[in-house]
Amino acid sequence: MPSYDYACNKCRKKFTLVMTVSEHDRKKVRCPKCSSVRVEQQYRSFFAVTSKKS
Repeated sequence: MPSYDYACNKCRKKFTLVMTVSEHDRKKVRCPKCSSVRVEQQYRSFFAVTSKKS
């Protein structure tokens, strides 16, 4: 399952949640520290390893 990084706009806490893509699309994310819904997703780089040769 993918992990998603968030930052709370109210208390400035940064946190990571692990959830499925469908949960991410429909779920309201709350800050674990202050329970605010004023959170912003933080984007990060990633890489994928495949077995197919180019």
